[in-house]
Amino acid sequence: MPPRIASAWVTLMKRLGYKKFVAQGGDWGGLITDVMAVQSPDDLLGMATNFPCTVPVEINNAAFGGAPAPDGLSAEEKQAYDQLVFSYKHVAYALIMGSRPQTLLATADSPVGLATMFLDHDQRSLALISRSFAGEPEGLTRDDVLDNITLCWLTNTAVSGYRIYWENKHAFVAPLGVKIPVVVSAFPDELYQAPRSWAEKAYPNMIYYKKHNEGGHFAAWEQPELLVNDIREGFKSLR
Repeated sequence: MPPRIASAWVTLMKRLGYKKFVAQGGDWGGLITDVMAVQSPDDLLGMATNFPCTVPVEINNAAFGGAPAPDGLSAEEKQAYDQLVFSYKHVAYALIMGSRPQTLLATADSPVGLATMFLDHDQRSLALISRSFAGEPEGLTRDDVLDNITLCWLTNTAVSGYRIYWENKHAFVAPLGVKIPVVVSAFPDELYQAPRSWAEKAYPNMIYYKKHNEGGHFAAWEQPELLVNDIREGFKSLR
């Protein structure tokens, strides 16, 4: 589960000889990085995230239930809310993994089944990944996609990877109370593009925020230059 993974990362860094360090994450790594910051604030100089945990709890609950947008949201917040509602309607894979991960055991026996689970993460990611097989050069290549699936296939780590959804006890996008310096990268094709207003409230010590015009859920994979630039620029003040 995320707390154990977060603790393991801190333990590893200390064993490698680092007394102070920074952390970065997206997808599950985004949540885990937030957990690291809460569990071990004295060990982390700062953190960076491209999947920020910023959605106010009441807004997250409303979006999960598919309710109309609450009153008083700015245009940017309304867009993020609509993205959340759409995302929650199209995450059947997460519901299965969160309740019955072993039911997906067949994906450990079928490379086509495994590929299907990887490709159909969410509708926007599916579109972005699929374009690499349609001859569009932007972002990922066919080899990028196939290498990623092959790594999971050869190590037989699909089903064990699903279990984190079942073990997790945290709301995936809700603030956890991070107090250390934070760098936020907000990509438009993420499950939601975090508004600056939500990020400032969730991360009171936010030192950098960048809203991008391209990039999705797997930014470190698809748009590494944009993400690395954010990390470098954001952490300059911590050197």
